[in-house]
Amino acid sequence: MKLSEFDYDLPKELIAQSPIEPRDASRLMVVGKDIRHRYFRDITDHLEMGDTLVLNDSRVIPAKLQGKKSTGGHVEALVVSKTGTGYECLIQGKNIRVGTMLHFGELEATVLEVKRDTMGARYLVDFNCNGNLNDILEKVGEAPLPPYIKQRLEDRERYQTVYAKEKGSIAAPTAGLHFTGQLLDRIKKKGVNVAYVTLHVSPGTFTPVKAENIEEHIMEPEYVSVSLENADIINKTQGKLIAVGTTTAKALESSCVDGHITTRQDFSQLFIYPPYRFRSKIDAIITNFHLPKSTLLMLVSSFAGRERLMAAYSEAVSNSYRFYSFGDAMLIFRQDDYVRTNSHR
Repeated sequence: MKLSEFDYDLPKELIAQSPIEPRDASRLMVVGKDIRHRYFRDITDHLEMGDTLVLNDSRVIPAKLQGKKSTGGHVEALVVSKTGTGYECLIQGKNIRVGTMLHFGELEATVLEVKRDTMGARYLVDFNCNGNLNDILEKVGEAPLPPYIKQRLEDRERYQTVYAKEKGSIAAPTAGLHFTGQLLDRIKKKGVNVAYVTLHVSPGTFTPVKAENIEEHIMEPEYVSVSLENADIINKTQGKLIAVGTTTAKALESSCVDGHITTRQDFSQLFIYPPYRFRSKIDAIITNFHLPKSTLLMLVSSFAGRERLMAAYSEAVSNSYRFYSFGDAMLIFRQDDYVRTNSHR
């Protein structure tokens, strides 16, 4: 398929700049045989005893660092992952080369290597620090908010889900931001099972697709973990299986063998785009509204049907829904023709 088939026009004023309070006061577009407009707190009306809700429990690392080079020039670094000899980072600044010294307050770093590939420049950095870098980042780092969010986030926890546990993401699995602890309690009291998977969001999730033929795009590996306990909960689902977020859907698809979820603790490069057919038994996805031409929009298009999804996006614009990370949500059910031809009931 062509990249242009996943484009749409969005007025800038619909890009949410701050999270709504309380979390579950966001709007919810329910896309089934028709489209209904609700609030996220009404999600319980669409869940039944025996359903299973699957959540991504990855926690965002405050991996963004503001600092200066030894020469005084400003730099901004995003710590992506640990390697055998240092840390891989994305760095914004001029004349960053091997040997460049970086200063982030008390934290100092040296650039060891510059790597360039189809995704741009990556920098291997040695942080001159005592102790665990993640612990230090908790003190000096910032939440790595997307570039389209211009307002400062005062409460860092608002870019975390209330169930975030496993540290490792550089962006939040934003579909889960709408849940409160009280809402999850109501869901469980209704007899809905809750299972957890882990997918650590990497730059690959939001790296722009540049190839006009989208199948030429290469996804960056992302770490996926599914425990035996949670795989059993998912596989024993008697009702609907609902994935909270595109990251959860990708984790389930990456762990699915012959229609069953298996344990997994490794990296996935799975790129889901139409006409991909889902192997796992997902009946619905809860998701935010995604950027044009993004891999996330392509994943949801595979599940919902591209024309059906783009029609829903058009209605969302017409009804002034809030878009992107701090925006409103969708509950979108599997497209009808896919249910008929791939029924697992």
